[in-house]
Amino acid sequence: MSEHEQQPGDVSSKAPSKISSRDDFSYNPTVMDHFQNPRNAGEVKNPDAIAQTRNPNCGDAISLSIKVTDDILTEIKFLTFGCGAAIATCSMATDLVSGKPLDQAEALSAADVISALGGLPEHKEACANLAPEALKLAIADYRKRNLSNIHKNK
Repeated sequence: MSEHEQQPGDVSSKAPSKISSRDDFSYNPTVMDHFQNPRNAGEVKNPDAIAQTRNPNCGDAISLSIKVTDDILTEIKFLTFGCGAAIATCSMATDLVSGKPLDQAEALSAADVISALGGLPEHKEACANLAPEALKLAIADYRKRNLSNIHKNK
């Protein structure tokens, strides 16, 4: 047997050359850049609010922490457990809202994230919901805490 022939039980062979469209993970350069070099990954130190959400269908999850000054989102970071598309969409979403007023940040949608990334394979578009959902939860938590602090100080 030559050195290039596969032996029984050898799983190191090349992947099939044809992949079904359902499994097509070809991403554009912007998505790949945000996947390989995620922006704002990590946790905000002493955050004003934290929120977590997950996709019950695939198990992808995000933890998002924010810092707010004068109703401006001054710092935002994320931790994610998920596929490349989940990482890329969370990275792009945090880039899009960093430094924005809370009302503007809260309006971020999955469609905004997908558009900014230049598109995603259709079966990966649900990944773009993670960060906007977590962001809305974090902002709601921040406002609830702030409202509570305002009432305590009266």
